[in-house]
Amino acid sequence: MVSSAEILAAFREVSNTKQLDRAELYGLLQDGIMAALAKKYGPNVQAEVDIDDGKGDIRIVLLKTVVATIEDASNQISIDDAKAFDESFELGDVMEEPVDFAVFGRAAVQAAKQRIIQRVREGERTRIRDEFATRVGDLLSGEVQQIERGKLVVMLNKFREAEAIIPYREQNHREHYHQGEPIRAVLKRVEETPKGPRLILSRGDPLFVKALFKLEVPEIQQNIVEIRAAAREVGSRTKIAVFSRDDSIDPVGACVGLKGSRVQAVVNELNGERIDIVPWSPDPERFAKLALAPAKVARVFSDPATKTIQAVVDEDQLSLAIGRNGQNVRLASELTGWKIDLYSSREWLERGGEGQIFAPLPEEGEEMDVRLSDIAGMPPATVAVLEEAGYRTLNDIMDLDREDFLKLPGIAPEEADRIMALIDELTTEDGGGDETSGGGEPAAG
Repeated sequence: MVSSAEILAAFREVSNTKQLDRAELYGLLQDGIMAALAKKYGPNVQAEVDIDDGKGDIRIVLLKTVVATIEDASNQISIDDAKAFDESFELGDVMEEPVDFAVFGRAAVQAAKQRIIQRVREGERTRIRDEFATRVGDLLSGEVQQIERGKLVVMLNKFREAEAIIPYREQNHREHYHQGEPIRAVLKRVEETPKGPRLILSRGDPLFVKALFKLEVPEIQQNIVEIRAAAREVGSRTKIAVFSRDDSIDPVGACVGLKGSRVQAVVNELNGERIDIVPWSPDPERFAKLALAPAKVARVFSDPATKTIQAVVDEDQLSLAIGRNGQNVRLASELTGWKIDLYSSREWLERGGEGQIFAPLPEEGEEMDVRLSDIAGMPPATVAVLEEAGYRTLNDIMDLDREDFLKLPGIAPEEADRIMALIDELTTEDGGGDETSGGGEPAAG
């Protein structure tokens, strides 16, 4: 039989490993003993539990009120039974009945253990919330613990108990990680789940590029230089607009570094993704002109009502301004927040400065996402159920688990397995299908 002294010693060890206050630990042990008593005697049991840390002793005393007729045996005793113990008992007195701890030791310890585990989990969840609620945009490091259908589960170096994942859509699909490999990513948001807070990390968001520059550029850490805007096509090219609060410090030069050392460190982390660094300007026309770098822009005209910029470039600069597959002008438009229409000088003159030459740019993510109804092998009935639940594209269901599908009305286990198989097939194919070029040379405006 386990003694109370041995139990206390074991619980003291738990308090050290789980970083629990001794008083809190003993409170949990008392709760566990009360739960064990309630299980044996009834939910209304009354007792005193005294833990003597010095002697290593646990004293348990049941408290029962002396009554004429017993209505609740868990906390009452008849006058006849009470007088059998002591003739001096009267109605309304409270009789103390000692209980040997060994009788309830195992059950009490088990109940207390469950409460400690629950309290530790609640404490960990609170610490995770407190630690990361204000750290969105910070760079975090860890190692790849697991890979689940393209989703990376990361164990953080400094907060190993935190649940952290990099969803498929937040990855650079030119990169391939294996279990156990070190990885860095930016904290994009903190999600609340039934199991507690979950950290959503990203290597595909512009926030990741900002976090890398903050790591490499002391002036950004000191809030002298600020990245005011960023636009990114993952794995290919990023544009950032920088601003200096100190006129004596060139923000572009600070980010580029001596002989390009700072920007090159960022490029290396991004596996050769090209970085364009341009000065930020509050003037939309000047900002658009800078954002179209490395192309040289002859003239710009703005229409604030429609937030449209018309930019005129020389013939030999037109293809550079447009970029490969329209990438340069697309990123410049995203960076400035204005729609940019490009014209060569000849086209501008021919049209008298009026009319739009290029078709509107596609919305962000339009080319990358796939509607569920367009997925081969996805039954129309299944599409209807998913759409009714608010899932309309492949990206919407990419990070769902099998259990998530089974919760939807009309989705049987076989159908959930079919959906999971389709996701696996499509994400594997998409992972190698990006044809844009990365380019390894950093460019500064």
